[in-house]
Amino acid sequence: MEHITLLIGIVIVTALVFDFTNGFHDTANAMATTISTGALRPKTAVAMSAVLNLVGAFLSVEVAKTISGGIIDEGAGIRPEVIFAGLVGAIVWNLLTWLAGLPSSSSHALFGGLIGATLVSVGTHGVHGEAVVMKVLIPAVAAPFVAGLAAMAATRLTYRLTRDRAEADTAKGYRAGQIASAALVSLAHGTNDAQKTMGVITLALITGGVVAPHADPPLWVIASAGLAIALGTYLGGWRIIRTMGKGITDIQPPQGFAAQTGAAATILASSHLGFALSTTQVCSGAVMGSGLGRKGGVVRWSTAGRMVAAWGLTLPAAGLVAAGAAFLAGQGDWGVAAVAVLALAVCGAIWFASRRKPIDHTNVNEGPAAEPAGVVTTALRAVSPPPAGQSAPADGAPETAGVPVPDAGVPAQPTGPDAAASTPAPRRKAATVTR
Repeated sequence: MEHITLLIGIVIVTALVFDFTNGFHDTANAMATTISTGALRPKTAVAMSAVLNLVGAFLSVEVAKTISGGIIDEGAGIRPEVIFAGLVGAIVWNLLTWLAGLPSSSSHALFGGLIGATLVSVGTHGVHGEAVVMKVLIPAVAAPFVAGLAAMAATRLTYRLTRDRAEADTAKGYRAGQIASAALVSLAHGTNDAQKTMGVITLALITGGVVAPHADPPLWVIASAGLAIALGTYLGGWRIIRTMGKGITDIQPPQGFAAQTGAAATILASSHLGFALSTTQVCSGAVMGSGLGRKGGVVRWSTAGRMVAAWGLTLPAAGLVAAGAAFLAGQGDWGVAAVAVLALAVCGAIWFASRRKPIDHTNVNEGPAAEPAGVVTTALRAVSPPPAGQSAPADGAPETAGVPVPDAGVPAQPTGPDAAASTPAPRRKAATVTR
């Protein structure tokens, strides 16, 4: 065994920086719905999530093994600078999507970075294609659908079971349920995502001859990765919390409870099986499913479309950045230094850009402006009108209880038991207006 060299030390620090960005990038996965419904105060929510992320990091190492010896061939001549370049690609993409408020996958950014850097430095034989397909791509496609269907079914069941109860009677129970389910998601996130950084650090230690091939992550690696992701979680990725809590659909407490429970079950099952899936995709799919599960609930498909586009771009975009970084880092020590300087410059520019319109715990629940209803939204409303007493906008025009407000110049129609008798027929009303 060899001692940790300066380059391996740089890789370890960079991996922990990525873990930190993973924490604040993915805080929304656990706490967005809890914050948006008011079940917990924003700072309390992120503090609880940070502690449980740290605890979850110690529960399993199956995902770490998938990364350290599953996706990348550790015996194909992978050098520490290759891992460094892969981490740079993942960090840059994480920060770009955070600036845009898009809940993209930190996991896929990491995978894309490692794959892109390996392809440039070693070639295709350095990547286990079958492992990428079976343990990354297939779960990436299946997990959001599974979580979405589970959340949609759970939402419908929840509303059905409480349809005869007043909202005030169930509010306290749903608040407690949301807190418990959010805690479970945070624990699951630490179990899955913190392990990815453990796997990267372990891979760097293996390539440097510090630990034996196929070794489990050392205890200090587990602890440092858990602390890094917990610190990032505590700082809170407020931009993405706003998007997931307010931008995809308007979430009520029963929906938040159903979405978080479905997401937690999916993440914990995948961690047990060693599938390094994206917790972001799982939680986003669950939120969309909860929006479709509530009668009258509507998903904002333009936001969802941008989010899905970011999912598709994550692997190749992070891989492209990492490939360029790997080419430069392969030129020698000056190349590694140049990659580090460029990465710091890009990260600093992104941070300064974010200060133009800061979002924090004081304004995170200020939802985005309502968007016009599209074809899908209109069709869903036609099939499932909003429940009585609730309002839902359509095509930019206000609605009350699912019925559009009359246009200007058309007198309001009477309501109540005698409405049918006193309301003229549509044609007669049109003639009166014409006159």
